[in-house]
Amino acid sequence: MTSVESSMEISVVGEDQQERKKVESVEAVASTSKTEVYEPSEEYKKQRDPCVENFQTWSEMDQVDFVEHLLSLMCHYQHGQVNTFLKPMLQRDFISALPAKGLDHIAETILSYLDFKSLCSAELVCKEWYRVIADGMLWKKLIERMVRTDALWKGLAERRGWGQYLFKPKPGEPPKNHKFYRQLYPQIIADIERIENNWRTGRHTLQRIHCRSETSKGVYCLQYDDQKIISGLRDNTIKIWDRNTLECTQVLTAHTGSVLCLQYDERIIISGSSDSTVRVWDIKTAEMTNTLIHHCEAVLHLRFADGIMVTCSKDRSIAVWDMQSPSEINLRRVLVGHRAAVNVVDFDDKYIVSASGDRTIKVWNTSTCEFVRTLNGHKRGIACLQYRDRLVVSGSSDNTIRLWDIECGACLRVLEGHEELVRCIRFDNKRIVSGAYDGKIKVWDLAAALDPRAPAGTLCLRTLVEHSGRVFRLQFDEFQIVSSSHDDTILIWDFLNVPVSETSSRSPSRSYTYVSK
Repeated sequence: MTSVESSMEISVVGEDQQERKKVESVEAVASTSKTEVYEPSEEYKKQRDPCVENFQTWSEMDQVDFVEHLLSLMCHYQHGQVNTFLKPMLQRDFISALPAKGLDHIAETILSYLDFKSLCSAELVCKEWYRVIADGMLWKKLIERMVRTDALWKGLAERRGWGQYLFKPKPGEPPKNHKFYRQLYPQIIADIERIENNWRTGRHTLQRIHCRSETSKGVYCLQYDDQKIISGLRDNTIKIWDRNTLECTQVLTAHTGSVLCLQYDERIIISGSSDSTVRVWDIKTAEMTNTLIHHCEAVLHLRFADGIMVTCSKDRSIAVWDMQSPSEINLRRVLVGHRAAVNVVDFDDKYIVSASGDRTIKVWNTSTCEFVRTLNGHKRGIACLQYRDRLVVSGSSDNTIRLWDIECGACLRVLEGHEELVRCIRFDNKRIVSGAYDGKIKVWDLAAALDPRAPAGTLCLRTLVEHSGRVFRLQFDEFQIVSSSHDDTILIWDFLNVPVSETSSRSPSRSYTYVSK
């Protein structure tokens, strides 16, 4: 080893020893400060006040710069002491501070973004937080936000009557106080839980409309809202039923064949028939305003929205129509490619989806009407489907239901359980409801069906058996299923208005209303 290397080693050792002594000295001070009371030196006492006086004459940025410089001269232990001192100073109850500065509205706005559990916790922080929540009517605002964004909440508000106490109150009616909404929220949650439990256990009340068709029996199609049910019958008529009385209020006659499909909005009803025509009716006057003659065989299904209508037929074709007005509906394009009757169509602004007796589902571009792809998998003809977002759900005479990803064409799941042809299918964001020629309606868990890990035996939540004939059509919402059948009846399965005392019973409750018209 050279003399230079030796001196360098001695120098490094010396520096290590000095650093170690410095650390030991700091640790000694730290341990001393924990056990002994700090006593400032006489020199510090003399110089502190003049230093503070000078410090206070500087600008804010000069003060910050000086403190930063001091901190850079301090050791890690001293930084820890300063940090302990600063922490409480940096923690501020801004919710309590804002009202003190006349900014209650900002505190209320901040807390209004909280969900149910967080708002409950916020109430317990302190009296001032509770006051802000109460004065700001934040429970009322939370309920209003749920009603605006969730269809289940909106429907409950209308059906249970508490919706009248939201948003703008009725003129002359005294406003409800904070406690009313604070107590209302858990009641709503309990109501929602009861409805979900009724769906899962099959508990319902049942209303039955006997259509009493004069010639041939069967209700092929229907659509409903809170005021009415509009149905298409095998006896060539369209019948409109009052939801409250379940009485037939109007009968539309013009078709010369069975009414196989229909759809309505606030202005018109459009129906398709085995007489090969599509007819347009004024919903208020019940007068027929237009007849479209294009298909050469029965019109099996139709859909319309946003100025477009799509019809399909036993003649194997699909027709795309431009709807300028009820009296001005013009054929845009005919889509051909299926090798058997096209039983059902659905569409949005991206795709038209069609299903046929040829066992295939075909996807078409809505704007260009160009063919996109074919979904293959069903072993027999396809009778029904629904399409929304990326998901297509189809039912077939192979007795199965299939879930498809429309973008890649993959079959995501096969649901088995029906014993005959699956004739109608609908789904929302929670469940799939299917009806079949076995007379049964099945309720399936949609989330489980989309989970490849879910066992097949857990997918069907409930089987409902009340129809005595083939189930032709159904629709449902958060509270009910409305179905029609070859047995010439329309059934309303109500999962909302089940008496609470009966929800604990083992068997589903049923009450019947018979109407003959």
